[in-house]
Amino acid sequence: MINVSDQHVQHAPRSLIVTLYGAYGRFAPGPVPVAELIRLLAAVGVDAPSVRSSVSRLKRRGLLLPARTAEGAAGYELSVEARQLLDDGDRRIYATAPYEDEGWVLAVFSVPESERQKRHVLRSRLAGLGFGTAAPGVWIAPARLYEETRYALGRLGLDSYVDFFRGEHLGFTPTAEAVARWWDLAAVAKEHEAFLDRHARVLRDWERRPDTPPEAAYRDYLLALDSWRHLPYADPGLPSRLLPDGWPGTRSAAVFHALHERLRDAGAVYAALDTSR
Repeated sequence: MINVSDQHVQHAPRSLIVTLYGAYGRFAPGPVPVAELIRLLAAVGVDAPSVRSSVSRLKRRGLLLPARTAEGAAGYELSVEARQLLDDGDRRIYATAPYEDEGWVLAVFSVPESERQKRHVLRSRLAGLGFGTAAPGVWIAPARLYEETRYALGRLGLDSYVDFFRGEHLGFTPTAEAVARWWDLAAVAKEHEAFLDRHARVLRDWERRPDTPPEAAYRDYLLALDSWRHLPYADPGLPSRLLPDGWPGTRSAAVFHALHERLRDAGAVYAALDTSR
């Protein structure tokens, strides 16, 4: 199956490797052989030199560890930190229930000027976790993100600069208007629309097919997951009453979950890894 929607979309090799481990590799009984990584990435258009250089970068970051398979082949397994990051991501990436209006968590931080690089890292990490900016030094997110944020900042050694508070928004600006100021909802909506442009037609093609060939399923699922897995971080999952009418996140989530249900297990056959949970 040729995916017209992905012909002009560049998926970074490093991101695809992380996506591959998240979808299949972490459930394998041992390290994933380098030869298998090359085979599985070739199916989504990544050549062997790009696989090797990307694996080296992930190794330097401490996410992949070199290891030998039971047969003695060279391979890579996930570090403890990488497994924790993937487990954290599962709660967002595969969430299906609508989010309840559960109040807010505020992250209030102060970093000395002498450590301004940490201030940059802290801002970047909060933004990457889905926080919006309520005021200088005051970041806000749905309350359910508290535990994940606390763990992430502690892991980075940034917890001593932050105080957390739980609360509700009392005004004066209506909350829906305030939310539009805290987050760039137009930019988030564009990301959802881009996902739909790439993958909604892929789902329609599969819905017209009676069969699910493993290689095609693997390719389409890995590309969809690689596109999707960043979105639940750009979009913090705000209650629907606070979002603009016709919010595309509802449709993009439906497309991803339909592709996941149709393709994930068939793709595992092509991956030829033990992915039982």
